[in-house]
Order: sequence, then structure tokens, then C-alpha cells
Amino acid sequence: MTHRDTDQMAQSQDHAALLQACAKGDKSALKALMALEGGALYGVAYRMLGRRDLAEDAVQDAFVKIWRKAHQYDPMRGAAKGWVFTVLRNRCLTMLRSEKWEVATQGDVLERRLEDEIVEDAYARLDSASDLRRCLQALDPAKRSAVLMSYVLGYSHGEISGRMKSPLGSVKAWTRRGLSQLRECLS
Repeated sequence: MTHRDTDQMAQSQDHAALLQACAKGDKSALKALMALEGGALYGVAYRMLGRRDLAEDAVQDAFVKIWRKAHQYDPMRGAAKGWVFTVLRNRCLTMLRSEKWEVATQGDVLERRLEDEIVEDAYARLDSASDLRRCLQALDPAKRSAVLMSYVLGYSHGEISGRMKSPLGSVKAWTRRGLSQLRECLS
């Protein structure tokens, strides 16, 4: 048996002891388990859910469930650490299927629509005879969108890349070339 195997066995026994203590109502055991695995659980939840707020909720909900269901842990069925991560995984899957996730997704869609309307409104408010509007109109749609998102909404190139679902290099080129064409057109 290697040193690593010994460490893993000791850690598994620590997790099992903490779960047994939680089952008996020992709040300090739950705090210790949170300190021991909270960061790793958050990382898993974030990878599954893709949003910090949902990941934080999932980890909190998982610890509540661990506290309430610690008595159900059976060491004969697997490692305590695996049980803890399974509780989190199941919570994340429930959130992905839940109405809460759909509402959050719809909120994101509404936010993007609002941003699109802001950009379109800023463009529409330009006087139809203005040089800026004429020059913006001369740009191809990708360059125009990149320039407007950058200067009307104040987005970084990375944010524009995400919104337009386009490579970062393309967004940088569109913005740079769009500004260059605007300068040339306006001079």
C-alpha cells in the first residue's frame, strides 16, 4: 500500500466520521465537512450549471440535504466523499430540470433582447441625414454590431464575442476595422 492509498483511506474515514457526527446532530462536523469539501463541490456545481449564483445555491442546498440525510449514508455502499458528491450532483441535475432554471434562462434571453433593443434604439435615434448614421449603415452588420456593442453598451471584446457567438479574434478585427472605416468615412 502506497502513502497515497493510506492518505485516501484516512480521508475516507474522516468523511465517514464527519457524516456520522452530522447524523447525530453535531453542527461542527457539518462545518468541518464544508471546510473540507466546499470549494471542490462549488467547482463541480459551477461546471454543471455554468452560473455562479446557481452553483452557490446548489452547494448550499446540498449541505442542507447532507445535514438532514446524513443518517442514510451506508459505508458498505461506497465512500463517504462519493456520497457527498452524489448529493450535490443530484441537486444540480434537479436544478437543470427545474422551472427555476428555465426562468433564469428566460431572464437571460430577455436581458439580451433588451440589450439588442438598446443598440438598435441608439442607431435609430441618429438623425437619418447624419454622417454617423450614413457611415454606420455602410458597415457590414457584424462590424456595425461589434462597434455599437462596444461603444453603446460598453462591452469588452470578450463579452461581445460571447453575445455574438463569434471567435474573439473576429470580434477584435470587426471592431478595429469598423472603427477604421468610420474614421475614414467621417473625415
